[in-house]
Amino acid sequence: MAELSSNLLYIAFILYLIATFLFGGAIKIKKPEEEIKLNKWGLFGIVMTIIGFASQLGYFITRWIAAGHAPVSNLFEFITFFGMMLVAAFIIIFLIYKTPVLGVFALPVALLVIAYASMFPREISPLIPALQSDWLHIHVTTAAAGQSILALSFAAGVIYLVRAIDQTKKSKKTFWLEVVMFSLIATLGFVIITSIFSMQGYEAKFDWVDKKGNAVEETYQLPAIVGFNENELKTSGKMEPIFEVPALINAKKLNTVIWSLISGAIIYGLLRVVLRKRIAHSLQPLVRNVKLDLMDEIGYRSVLIGFPVFTLGALIFAMIWAQIAWTRFWGWDPKEVWALITWLFYAAFLHLRLSRGWHGEKSAWLAVVGFGIMMFNTIVVNLVIAGLHSYA
Repeated sequence: MAELSSNLLYIAFILYLIATFLFGGAIKIKKPEEEIKLNKWGLFGIVMTIIGFASQLGYFITRWIAAGHAPVSNLFEFITFFGMMLVAAFIIIFLIYKTPVLGVFALPVALLVIAYASMFPREISPLIPALQSDWLHIHVTTAAAGQSILALSFAAGVIYLVRAIDQTKKSKKTFWLEVVMFSLIATLGFVIITSIFSMQGYEAKFDWVDKKGNAVEETYQLPAIVGFNENELKTSGKMEPIFEVPALINAKKLNTVIWSLISGAIIYGLLRVVLRKRIAHSLQPLVRNVKLDLMDEIGYRSVLIGFPVFTLGALIFAMIWAQIAWTRFWGWDPKEVWALITWLFYAAFLHLRLSRGWHGEKSAWLAVVGFGIMMFNTIVVNLVIAGLHSYA
């Protein structure tokens, strides 16, 4: 059953990739008014996406059967579920607005999310006591669903900015938009560099002393740029850490983030050499016929729907489960703090939109920043900062 589950996820990934190219073919039109029509390429694209989603749903169900619990208990399972819900949200939005260009930007984000998830351990393991609750299904799946809907506002925001910002001259806007592109490329870099060292079977074992003075062994799958406090390399011929970090920070996972940035920088540099222009500038031909008001509406509606769902999952249901598992509603755990920061940001988004009239470009930038906050919570807080949610 576990092998079937993995195969279904792989099939979904391939179908999403094919659908992305089909949507790319659908937007090569001559007249802007034709954009609202569903041509054959767009039809093939959405059909392929729906089949891919059905395959990924099959992955989710079969893994649930194999595990005996909802497969959202570790980083691989949670991020994969997040990717699946992102595709589900995209399908619904596409069927309403019929905008192929949204598929060209939203599906690659889903592909990066799924590829990123696949780099983490995929073994099915028993749940720890704190996770043996029905609130695992309720809290985590609802929070992920809310995040996925909010993520669509990011895709719409990026399309808006690529279309609206003048790329013929350097400015603060072009700089920050390029930072967004680099962040996406860094995720791809993580997937590539992890796959390379995984195929080589790279392993380096270290002994280190935790904050309680206990000796702990840790295995690195990437060469150690940063190491644990008072570490000792046990595998001969492997790289010694250049820096040490305190026990508060997970050195192994911080090392992964650093390698992602390094590999992302290399890929980004190569793309700039080949394209001879900024990445966002290179994407402009894909969005030349996009209606900015439509992208603005999609981004706003995504937040309008995703915000209450995220509120239920990441705050209300989370507090109920925290009371059951840890006998307190709130404990200022890093994950809890960043969930609150995310909620406050999107509350401010809606306030600025409704009371201050922050439409268009301002709204698009807010959607991009909001997604950045969510990803910081998902990646950095989970990987680097130690806390009660570190079991994820």
